[in-house]
Amino acid sequence: MQVIFDDNGLHKSLAPFTLTRPVAEIRFGIMTIRESWAYYFDLHGVDYETAYLTKDYLNAKFKKGNLEDDSLIIAGNYKATPSLVKEVLALKKGEGLFVNGVRLAQKGQTVETEINTTAEDLLSIEKSWHIFQRNDKAVESDFEILTSNKTSQVLSETNRSNNPENIFIAEGAKVEHAILNASTGPIYIGKDAEVMEGAMIRGPFALCEKAVVKMGAKIYGATTIGPECKVGGEVSNCVFQSYSNKGHDGFLGNSVIGEWCNLGADTNSSNLKNNYSNVKVYSYVTNQIETSDILFCGLLMGDHSKTGINTMLNTATVVGVSANIFGGRFPAKYIPSFTWGAIEKTDLFDKEKAFQVAENMMQRRHKAFTEGDKSILTYIFDRLA
Repeated sequence: MQVIFDDNGLHKSLAPFTLTRPVAEIRFGIMTIRESWAYYFDLHGVDYETAYLTKDYLNAKFKKGNLEDDSLIIAGNYKATPSLVKEVLALKKGEGLFVNGVRLAQKGQTVETEINTTAEDLLSIEKSWHIFQRNDKAVESDFEILTSNKTSQVLSETNRSNNPENIFIAEGAKVEHAILNASTGPIYIGKDAEVMEGAMIRGPFALCEKAVVKMGAKIYGATTIGPECKVGGEVSNCVFQSYSNKGHDGFLGNSVIGEWCNLGADTNSSNLKNNYSNVKVYSYVTNQIETSDILFCGLLMGDHSKTGINTMLNTATVVGVSANIFGGRFPAKYIPSFTWGAIEKTDLFDKEKAFQVAENMMQRRHKAFTEGDKSILTYIFDRLA
C-alpha cells in the first residue's frame, strides 16, 4: 500500500521550513510527523511505501505520490495519535476522514463517503509558529509511544532529578552532573545523545539521537533538539530540526531552527516586543509582514542558514534558506533566502559557494550533499536571482 502525505495546501503557510521539505517531514515533538505515522504503521504490521503530494520541485528528493485505489492519503500536518491512527486504518475505499470540513485522510482516489472524526487527541500545525507553540503536547504524545514497554537506563547518581519516573534515557546516552526537572513534563534523552555537566533542563524536553546539550546550558520546555544537533546557552520553547548547532552562549526562545544551521557565539534573539503587543511575522503567503495572534516568537530559520558571532535578531525574525547573516546592528525582520550580510551591506550569496558550504558542513556529519539537495536549492535560488 502506498501512504501519501499531502501538504494540505500549507506549503507557504509553513515556510521557510517547507521550502526544502514536504510538511510531513517537519520535526514536531520528538519525531517528524511522518516518523510518528511510521511508528504506528510498523506497530500494526502495515506493509506500505511512503510518497508525497507536495510541490513538484521537492520531488527531486521526496517521492511523488500517484493516486491508486489502495492509496492511503494523510494530511501531512497532523501527527499520528492513537485514536486518529485507529480511525485512519479503519477507512475503506472511497471513505474520507474529516474534521471541521478539513480532510484528515482518505482511502483511494476519490471520497464518496465523508466521516467526521471523533478523535480527541488531534495534534496539527497550520502556521510556522505552531511548531514551537504546540510542541509540549507533541513531545508528550511521542514520549508516551516511544517509551511504552521499554526500560530506561538508570540515571547516574551524579545527576539531580525531579519526577525521575518521567525521565527516559535511551541506550548509549550519557548524562552526568546535570539537573533534570521532569515535574513540568517528560524528558526524553535519545540513543547515543549526551547531556554534558552543569546543564539544567526542564520538561517537556527531547534530545534526539546523537544530539548534545553543551556544558552549563539552561533549557526550558517545551524544547526539542533534533538528531545530531549541538545546543548550548539559554534556550526556551524551541524546536531544532536536525544537524544544526547553537553551541555557545546566547538566548533563543520560541523559535524553530531548520537543518544544517549554525548560530554563531552570542547570537541573541528577542522573543517579546517591549510594548507586549502581538508580534508581526513575515508571511510567505502574502509576501508581507503581518500582525499575528501570538505574543511570543523568536527566530524562524530555514535550512542551511547561519549567523555570525554577536548577531542580534529582532522579535519574530524570519530567515529563508542558505542565508548568511553578519554585521553589527539588527537586521531586517525578514531575511530572504541566499542573503549574504543582511545588515550593513546585503548581497546575494553566490550559489556555487553556498553549495560548497552546505557540502562541507554535511561532510562533517558524514552526510552527502545529493543531487536532490542541489536541485531543490537551485530552484529556490533561481527564483531570487
